[in-house]
Amino acid sequence: MAVDTDLVLTVTEPALEKILEIRDGEDDPGSLALRVEVVGQDGREYAYDLGFEPLDDAAPGDHVSDQGGLKVVVPAGSIDRLRGATLDVPRNPGQGGLVIRNPNRPNPLLGAKLELTGDLAEKVQQLLAESINPSLAMHGGYASLVGVEGTKVFLTMGGGCQGCALSAATLREGIQVAIREAIPEVTEVIDVTDHESGENPFYR
Repeated sequence: MAVDTDLVLTVTEPALEKILEIRDGEDDPGSLALRVEVVGQDGREYAYDLGFEPLDDAAPGDHVSDQGGLKVVVPAGSIDRLRGATLDVPRNPGQGGLVIRNPNRPNPLLGAKLELTGDLAEKVQQLLAESINPSLAMHGGYASLVGVEGTKVFLTMGGGCQGCALSAATLREGIQVAIREAIPEVTEVIDVTDHESGENPFYR
């Protein structure tokens, strides 16, 4: 089994210590690898499955790394969605378990079949109403079209997205990608939200 030195998912030292402690309580721990897989999405975030499995079960195309004596397997279908992510312990000492800090976000249009009609503004409005806002609504937020200037689209984030520290990342990594994939003539998506007026402004 080839081990790749170019990490997809990085395991921090505190997380590694906790994982090795759990693994060493299993039968034949030396044969086990930690498998980390994206199994779906929950609103604006991916959903994950973590577990131990025999290293020999890793399939061709899976990414295998050795981190401090722990073999980590990322299935081939999860590599792009986990690239650059970190497996860590929670920042709150009283919170148990592990957390994955992932710079990647799901595409709200994945699996959607939309037929957008009209001019550029009308297409964006349809896309927001039929695909993007239903996803944001799960977290109490929404995106609104402010206007169109040439091939640039101007949006605001409202509800739970306004002033939220994740809203910029959501727009950039999720909504912007979704709009540009569904409406190729769009060249730029710009967030003009007044985040200072939100409950948790992150520009302050």
